[in-house]
Amino acid sequence: MIRVLLADDQALVRAGFRMIIDVQPDMTVVAEAADGNDALEQTRHRGPDVILMDIRMPGIDGIEATRRLIASGCTARILMLTTFDLDEYVYEAMRAGASGFLLKTAPPHQLIAAIRDINGGDTLIAPAITRRLVEEFVHRPRPDTTAPTPLSRLTPRELEMLKLIAKGLSNAELARTLYVSETTAKTHVARILNKLALRDRVQAVVMAYETGIVRPGDTP
Repeated sequence: MIRVLLADDQALVRAGFRMIIDVQPDMTVVAEAADGNDALEQTRHRGPDVILMDIRMPGIDGIEATRRLIASGCTARILMLTTFDLDEYVYEAMRAGASGFLLKTAPPHQLIAAIRDINGGDTLIAPAITRRLVEEFVHRPRPDTTAPTPLSRLTPRELEMLKLIAKGLSNAELARTLYVSETTAKTHVARILNKLALRDRVQAVVMAYETGIVRPGDTP
């Protein structure tokens, strides 16, 4: 059973999500939180597997709450609730350790699929999020490519795969692009994350842009 915590300052939003989630045979809402402080407290006491975390909440917002949860060693997967093309805080949420993003107005089947995917270890990076990440780096100066980076730990094949991950390719798409099985692709992704000491694919995307191995305007 997937244990879900709902963190949103709008009671109607939480009620709507609860109605959708609680009728699923494999998941249940174990707690609700109206702000970041409450989310931290409820997480400590209820031990959710997945947290639906609104970015904008009073007091401690979703980004800071996520940052504190990750720093405390929390193993729950955090799915940020956002309005993609209007939210300037997406990049900071990625850096904080969020495992994915979901549009608040997404249809019920997308919400349920997102919770299952996040709980299973996948990461959701929608095209709109990728665009936001690109925009964040468009006006930044090129990084010093002569400086050593953790990427030196990767093989040429792993570096190629990291570039594709940064473009938002799923494991299935990686497999088709690189002519390997999906299991092999998943193994390579896990090895890349382990070598770079990264929590998930979101952090891999951030590192790829920060180190300059992909640049705004590149194509997959």
